[in-house]
Amino acid sequence: PGGQEPGLQPSLFAPGLVNTGLLTRDIALTPDGRELYFCQATSGYRYAVILVTRKVGGQWTEPKVANFSGQPDWIDLEPCISPDGRQFFFYSSRPAVAGGEPAQDIWVMDRQGDTWGPPRNLEAPVNTDAPEFFPSVTADGTLYFCRADAQTGVHSQYRARLADGQYQEPELLPEEVNAGRTRFNAWVAPDESRLIIPVAGHPENHGGVDYWLSVRDSQDQWSGPFNLGPAVNDGSRGSWSPYLSPDGEVFFFMSGRTVGEPAAWPAAWSGLQEGHNRPGSGRSGIFWMDASFLEEVASGREPAVEALETRVGSSAGTTIEWPELNGPYLGQKTPGLELSLI
Repeated sequence: PGGQEPGLQPSLFAPGLVNTGLLTRDIALTPDGRELYFCQATSGYRYAVILVTRKVGGQWTEPKVANFSGQPDWIDLEPCISPDGRQFFFYSSRPAVAGGEPAQDIWVMDRQGDTWGPPRNLEAPVNTDAPEFFPSVTADGTLYFCRADAQTGVHSQYRARLADGQYQEPELLPEEVNAGRTRFNAWVAPDESRLIIPVAGHPENHGGVDYWLSVRDSQDQWSGPFNLGPAVNDGSRGSWSPYLSPDGEVFFFMSGRTVGEPAAWPAAWSGLQEGHNRPGSGRSGIFWMDASFLEEVASGREPAVEALETRVGSSAGTTIEWPELNGPYLGQKTPGLELSLI
């Protein structure tokens, strides 16, 4: 297994298994830690699917396209598993009704034994003619999601309470959440105490889109948002997908940062090809780190840790040892204090 002890610097998650060089984003774990879902897409999102790997007999299986995903006529993204493990939410551009026009809606499936039941559209009042995406669910069933204004293109965060098994009219969240010029895919804590949200157009951003944290109190008052700091927000593109593990100990996020790029330029043709195709080449991928730094962020202080220099030497001509497929987190140890490609 690769990786180091938990620390405050992110590293690439499961290279060669989850991160393979394709555009990779979004992650969701079942509460028992035995199923892991993630997304991969081609350039421009012409094709995008949800994949799954399962822990069977102590070993993690080779990832496969989930049986509810993989149709070429629409894309599926942004898996979300409810804290009790009984429901699976996701975004899809499939038609809301069979034979209809493609839509951009939130769908849900119910747990049925070892599998998921058929997907069903959440319908109104959650889904509208506007695009809705990136569901995140609390323990009491409250649904957080993003909606894009059809005229302005501005993305805003909404919340829909669940009452008697029905979602109520969604409410637009306050400016402590809907900060900046536009904002995207927010993850909410199971107890609804925190929200991690990608924000564009904030004057204190480190890059084009930064991850921020908003904090909610028992009176439903929000404070913040607070920037997650330069170790996470290093100016790389593709910062659109935050997630915390079910135990709250590991922070996962999407980023287009580069790791292990050649120390010298130009490189040989073979080295250029290897650098282009490998995980960490600059296409969006999933990174992870110890989540304890969020306590400092929640107090209103930006973590006093700088982004690491990512030029860690050339990987051309070397053999990368992928993590063994056993144990939690696909057999990879939790991340440490150094940004590394294992």
